[in-house]
Amino acid sequence: MEKWTLLDSKYIIKRPWATLRVDKLQLPNGNIKDEYYVLEYPTWVNMIGITSDNQILFVQQYRHGADEILTELPAGVVEEGEDPEVAARRELLEETGYAFDSIEKICQLYANPATSGNITYTYLLKGGRKVQEQELDNSEDIDVVLMSIDEARQFLYENKIGQALHTAALFHTFQKLGLL
Repeated sequence: MEKWTLLDSKYIIKRPWATLRVDKLQLPNGNIKDEYYVLEYPTWVNMIGITSDNQILFVQQYRHGADEILTELPAGVVEEGEDPEVAARRELLEETGYAFDSIEKICQLYANPATSGNITYTYLLKGGRKVQEQELDNSEDIDVVLMSIDEARQFLYENKIGQALHTAALFHTFQKLGLL
């Protein structure tokens, strides 16, 4: 197996939340792919926060792309130069108001490696307690939802989590905790 050779690359659009480039590539068999479109996104973090009384934190928010209100894991963007673990703690505190005693990286996944190269890190945080009110961005409207581990497992098994990376993160975490 060989990588493809990049012959040329240009940006179609470059905005904070929408960056699209088109690459010209040579495949290992010699064929030329004149237009291969790639979406560029920043690194993301997903957090599975377990409170000191064994509740898992979820958030509900409207997702315009899906035109639905979804229940998801708290998640966010890693700022440029920021360590993903620091971003996980920051995003969880901002979105939920909870701080945690411990943190452990569970997995890292690509959302869609065929068309984008960003990585999503999933962290398991334990010993959470509410220490402040939410600090939401002006475009965020987020409700915090607490579920027992059994309720969260059932929610997952019933396919009620519409975000694929969050579903995968929960499966990895439940397996690591011996809950599958």
